[in-house]
Amino acid sequence: MNRSANELRSNLESLIASYGSAVVGYSAGVDSSVVAAAAWHALAGKALAVTAVTETITTDDLLLAAQVAEQLGIAHQWLYYNELDIPNYAANPTNRCYFCKDALYVRLRQAADDVGYNAVLDGSNADDAGDYRPGRKAAQEQGVKSPLLELGITKAEVRQLATLYGLPNHDKPSAPCLSSRVPYGTRITREILEKIAAAESALRRLGFRELRVRHHDQVARIELPPSDFQRAIELAPQVDDAVRAAGYAYVSLDLRGFRSGALNETLSETLTETLTQIQLPSQLTT
Repeated sequence: MNRSANELRSNLESLIASYGSAVVGYSAGVDSSVVAAAAWHALAGKALAVTAVTETITTDDLLLAAQVAEQLGIAHQWLYYNELDIPNYAANPTNRCYFCKDALYVRLRQAADDVGYNAVLDGSNADDAGDYRPGRKAAQEQGVKSPLLELGITKAEVRQLATLYGLPNHDKPSAPCLSSRVPYGTRITREILEKIAAAESALRRLGFRELRVRHHDQVARIELPPSDFQRAIELAPQVDDAVRAAGYAYVSLDLRGFRSGALNETLSETLTETLTQIQLPSQLTT
């Protein structure tokens, strides 16, 4: 079913208006930016965007979050805490995202309670339902609303909405948190996150937009769209120097190309199914 951007916008704003007031978990990604824009139009002064400032968000994304919120005119707050202090997070189990999101949603709910707002919203969209996302369980436990997902709005439709709202990040590539670049079971440290961030920032300065730097001890495994392979080869000395300067000893190009959730490929279907059924206590937060 083809839906126009105007129809999607109307449905989204109507749903959000029904909440009466809302706090939006806002990361400056295109999904949460669209939810923030819709919330501002639907609720005006009863919408608040809240951005978590942690070890796993880049400085570039924080600057973008401030820019987009200012352009929208939505009230915006920063939420400071250390993700590496969250129990079970730094050990990087396969359900790490559960602990991350649970800690975030608890804090967003507190922020909503502090200002007397009814709902907490996130930017999950319909395409997220097809991937391994332990954080969805945390959202359900904490009563978080996912209006894009509820309305069946896909990533492609989110980008249409972002263009309609005039968002400067409408074509921003997806950028999950830096911890998603670290293989499950490898302990996450601030040093590792800083290396990944520095390497990815350096590659963007070379003109690559959609990418991941996967961390494998001394090896940086770069994922790029196959259409960028030729350019990466032509710029091989610059790419190598840039990533080594971030702290890696070896630099490799993944010949399978860029793909979201690549580290989930090591999970068996059985393990994934088991983990999504585990009943985890929401109290495991700081």
